[in-house]
Amino acid sequence: MLPLLIAALVLAFAAPRAAADVGVILNESLDESMDRITGTGHMAVYFSNICADSPTKLRLCQPGEPGSVMSTYINIGEDHSFDWNIVPLNIYLYGVEDSRNRPIFASYKIKRALEERYRQNYLSGYCDTPACQTSNKSEWREMVAASLIRGMYLFVVDTSAEQDRALVAEFNNSPNENHFNGATNNCADFARRIVNTYFPHAASRDVLNDFGMTSPKAVARTFTHYAQRHPELNLRVMHFAQVPGTIKRSSDVRAGTEQLLRSKKLLIPMVVFANEALPVVAASYVFTGRFNPEKEFEKRPATDLAPQSLSSSPHLQVVALEDQRAQVVGTSAEWKNYRKAFESEIVGSSDSPEVHDRSRFFKLLDEKGTASLDENGEAWMQLTENGEPVRVGVSASNVLARDSNPQISYQLLLARTSVILKSPKHRRETMLEFHQDWANLQLASAGAAVVSTVDGIPARRASTAPIPGGTL
Repeated sequence: MLPLLIAALVLAFAAPRAAADVGVILNESLDESMDRITGTGHMAVYFSNICADSPTKLRLCQPGEPGSVMSTYINIGEDHSFDWNIVPLNIYLYGVEDSRNRPIFASYKIKRALEERYRQNYLSGYCDTPACQTSNKSEWREMVAASLIRGMYLFVVDTSAEQDRALVAEFNNSPNENHFNGATNNCADFARRIVNTYFPHAASRDVLNDFGMTSPKAVARTFTHYAQRHPELNLRVMHFAQVPGTIKRSSDVRAGTEQLLRSKKLLIPMVVFANEALPVVAASYVFTGRFNPEKEFEKRPATDLAPQSLSSSPHLQVVALEDQRAQVVGTSAEWKNYRKAFESEIVGSSDSPEVHDRSRFFKLLDEKGTASLDENGEAWMQLTENGEPVRVGVSASNVLARDSNPQISYQLLLARTSVILKSPKHRRETMLEFHQDWANLQLASAGAAVVSTVDGIPARRASTAPIPGGTL
C-alpha cells in the first residue's frame, strides 16, 4: 500500500553515481504561530548523493541509500544550539528507514512514536536533556515523518558528485551555530544559499512580493524558473501529499502579497484601512508573484523519485516510456472513473447511510487505539474488543498482514480511499500510489468478506463491521 507521498525517493544503484541531484522542498503551512498569519510554510533541501553521517555531519551516500534532507529552524531544540540538522530522506518523509514501512494513517500518537524512535536511534549525545526529549517546541520533531503533518513539493535538478563533495567539505568544516532570523536568515535563506552554491544566482528573494524577506515560495519559483532556462539540469517535480488521518490538513504556501489578497483576516482590514494600496498589492502579485506548485508538478512529474515499493511497479516502467503525466498524475477521466467505481461498487454495496461518512472512522481509531511500533518501525494500533486485544497494521507493509484485523484493515483502507478520491488534486497522492491503494482495498475487501461470512455476517455488509469500542 502506499502513502505518500509521499515517497521515499529511491533508486537502488549497483555502483556509485557519477551524477547526483539537489532539490528544494516546499512544505505547506501548518497554520501555527506566525505561519497562521504569513502562510509562508517551510523550506528544506534534498540531496540524492549526500547522506547524514550524524545529524550535524555530512558524507557522500553509499550505493542504495536514498539521500537526505537538511533544514534549519528557529529552535531545533537539541542540547547544543545547532543551525541545521540533516536526516535520512525516508526518516524525513515517513519516520522510518524503509519506505515500504511508511504509515498510511496519520495521527499524533503515531507521529510521536516515530519521533521517539528517531530520538533513541539517532540523537544520542544530541538530545539528552529533558527539555529536548519532552518539549513539543523542539523543532527536530518536524524532520521526522513530515508527510504526516503536511504536504510538500520537491523541485529537483541534476548536479555532479564534484559539487556534492565541495558542499560536504564546506559544511563539515564550518561552525554549526544557530543564527536564525526570520527576516534575514530564515529557512528559505538557508535553502537559497545552498542552491546558489551549486548554481550561482539560481534562487533569490522576492523583495516586492515578500516585503524584503525571503519566502519559501519565492525560492521555489526563482529556482524553477532558472532550471527552465537551463534544460540540461533536467528539472523534475514530485508531490508528497499529506497522509490522511486525524491531523489537521496543512495549507497552501503563499507569498506575502498573495496572503494579503487571499486571507480574509488580512484582506478585510486592508480594504477598510488601506484600500488605496490594494490595487498595488494585486498588481504586484498578478504580474510578478504568481507560482502554482501543482501546475509545475503536472508539467514535469518525476518518474525517478518514488517509494521503494513502487520502484519496480509495472506502472513505473510504463511511465518512463510513455505518457509520464498521465501515469504519474492521472487524468481527470481516470480519477472520475475511480470515484464512480468506489461509490457504486464499494460504498454502494452497503445499505447503511453511515458507510458514506468515512471521516468518523479515523477519529474512532485514534481515540480507541494505542499506537506502537515494531522493530522495523511498522506502526500498529492496539484496541480492545470484548476484553480481548485486537490490533491493526497502519503501515503500508502491515495493513494486510496476517495478524492485522481484516475487518478493521478494510475499514481503514475504505476511509483512506474515500479521503483521497474526495480530495482536490493538489491534496491527493499520485496515480502511481493510488493504483496500489486500490489493489490493497480489493484484497482487504475479499479478506473482510471471508471473515464476515465465517462470523455469520453477510459478506455484502462487510464494510459496516464495527470497530472495537465504536460503530461506523
